[in-house]
Amino acid sequence: MDLFDLRAEMVANEVGVPMYELIRELYPICRSITGDGVRETLRRLANHIPLKVHEVPSGTQVFDWTVPKEWNIRDAYVKNSDGVKVIDFRNSNLHILNYSIPVRKKLALQELREHLFSLPDHANWIPYKTSYYQENWGFCLSHRQLAALEEGLYEVCIDTSLTQGHLTYGECYLPGAKPDEVIVSCHICHPSICNDNLSGIALNTILAKHLIGHPLRYSYRFLFIPGTIGAITWLALNEEKVKDIKHGLVAACVGDPGRLTYKKSRQGNAEIDRAATHVLKHSGEPYEILEFSPYGYDERQFCSPGFNLAVGSLTRTPHGRYPEYHSSADDLQLVQPQYLADSFMKYLSVLKVLEKNRVYVNENPKCEPQLGKRGLYRQMGGKVQNTQTEFAMLLVLNLSDGGYSLLDIAERADLPFEVIDTAAGLLCKNELLREYK
Repeated sequence: MDLFDLRAEMVANEVGVPMYELIRELYPICRSITGDGVRETLRRLANHIPLKVHEVPSGTQVFDWTVPKEWNIRDAYVKNSDGVKVIDFRNSNLHILNYSIPVRKKLALQELREHLFSLPDHANWIPYKTSYYQENWGFCLSHRQLAALEEGLYEVCIDTSLTQGHLTYGECYLPGAKPDEVIVSCHICHPSICNDNLSGIALNTILAKHLIGHPLRYSYRFLFIPGTIGAITWLALNEEKVKDIKHGLVAACVGDPGRLTYKKSRQGNAEIDRAATHVLKHSGEPYEILEFSPYGYDERQFCSPGFNLAVGSLTRTPHGRYPEYHSSADDLQLVQPQYLADSFMKYLSVLKVLEKNRVYVNENPKCEPQLGKRGLYRQMGGKVQNTQTEFAMLLVLNLSDGGYSLLDIAERADLPFEVIDTAAGLLCKNELLREYK
C-alpha cells in the first residue's frame, strides 16, 4: 500500500482506535519533566516503535539552563483529624503539585490552605499545577473538596525525592534517501492529561509506526521530550544535527473536537508553513492559521533566533483555549478516536506535500506538447475532473523551468497539491518532465 493511500474508514479503525487505546494505556502514569514516569512511558512506546532512550545527568548545563534534579513520587495524602484521607494522590495524580518537595507534618487548616489549589469556576475539576524550578509543595483538589474541609489539624504526607539523577528523553530516527530531516516533536511531561499531551504522544508514535518500512525521501526524527527543558537539552546536545533539519512540527492537543489550527514557524513562509496551510485550506473543513509567537510549546525553542528552524505547530484547539485545559476534565472523554484519526490524516497530508514537493524541468519546452497522441486525454476517461486535470498538466508543463516547485504551482493555481502531483506523475511517465537536480 502507498504510504499516503489511506481511506477514511481505514484511518478511523486502524489509526484512531489504536491511538485512543495507547492514550488509555498511558493515562494512569504520573509523569513529570524527569523521573520514572517518563521512563515507563518511553518503555511502553518502545513496544510500538524503535526508540533510543537518552539519560542526561542533573546539573548538565544546557545553554542558559541547568538540567534539574530528578523527581519521583511514591505517595502523597492529607488526612483530617479523624485519620480519613481527604486528599489522596492514589485517587488522582493531579492531586499533587508536580515536583513537590518531601513533607511530613501536621498543620492547621488555615496554614494548609496556603498550599491548596482549586478552580472556583469549575467546582468538580482538579487543576494541574507544577513547581519545577522553585522548591515548594502543595496539593490540587476540586473546589468542592476544598469547601468541604473543616477546621482542625491535618496530617500532610508527601513521599517524594529530589535527587541528582537524570532527565530522560526518547527519539525514533527513520533514515530516508537523504540526510535532510523532518522532526516531529511532542512533550511527554504531563501526568494524567489526555489532550495535552497524551494525544500528541500517541500521534507521534503511530505516525512513526506508519512510516516504518516505506521508502522515504526525507529522514524523520520523532522526539519524545519533556516540555521546554527537554527541547533546550536536545538542542544543546545535538547542535551538529541542526543543520540537517529542514522542516518540523510540534504535536500537541490533537484529540479534542475543535478545528485544526496551525501556528507558523518564526520564518513565517517556510515550506512547512506553506504545506500545512495548503493542506488545511483544501481540506474543506474549518481551520485557523496563527502567526508565530514565542509563547506556546517547544516551537519556541526550535524557532529561537539562534536556530530559527522551520518548525511550526499543528494542533486542534490550541493550549489554553479550551476550558478543560490543565485540569482533570482533560480526560478520556474529551479525546475521541475520530478526532485523533483526523489529526493523523492532516499530519500525513502535510508530510505527503513535503515528500512529493519537487522541482521539474519541461523536456519539451518549445510550445506545448501534443498530449493526445500520448494517450493522456484517454487516461482521463471522460470524468468530470477532465478540465481540471488538463489544466493542471498544462500549468505544470508551462511552469516547470527549474524555478517552480509543485507546491508553488498548486498555490498559484489554487488547486489541491494532489491534483498537481498527479499531473506531474503522468507527465513524467510520458517523459515530458524530469526532476530538476
